Amino acid sequence: MSVIPGIYVLTGEPRFADYHFQPALAWAGAVTFALSLWLFYRTHKELGRNWSVTLEIRERHALVTSGVYRYVRHPMYTAFWLWALAQALLLPNWIAGLSGLVGFGILFFLRIRQEEQLMIETFGEDYRQYMARTARILPGIY
Repeated sequence: MSVIPGIYVLTGEPRFADYHFQPALAWAGAVTFALSLWLFYRTHKELGRNWSVTLEIRERHALVTSGVYRYVRHPMYTAFWLWALAQALLLPNWIAGLSGLVGFGILFFLRIRQEEQLMIETFGEDYRQYMARTARILPGIY
C-alpha cells in the first residue's frame, strides 16, 4: 500500500499507466481517506490492550463487541480497505492507484480465516453468536 504509490509520488513512474486527473475523484478519495483514518483510530481506541500486530491472544484478552465492533467484526480491515480505495481515487495512475487494493486484498484473504479461527478457539460460542449478528467488513453486506 505504500511502496508503489511512494515511488509514483516521488518519481511519477510508471508514467505509461497515468490517466487524466479528475478533481471529483480526488475529493472523493480525500473524504474516503479521512474516514479510513477515523475508523483506524476508533478501532485502536476500542481494542485498547487487546490489539497486536500479530495474531495472538493476550492474558485477560476480551472480546470487544461495542463501538464500531457492534457493526463489523473487523473494522480495522474495513479501514484498510477504505485506505486502499482512497489511494485508487487519489492517484491518477492505474498501477500506483490500484496497488493498495491488490496488495491489501491478498493480505486480507490470506489472514482473515486464521484470525476468525483463533477467535472461535478463544471465545467459542460467544464469538459464533457475534459472527451471526455482525458482518465481517461491511455492515449488512459482507
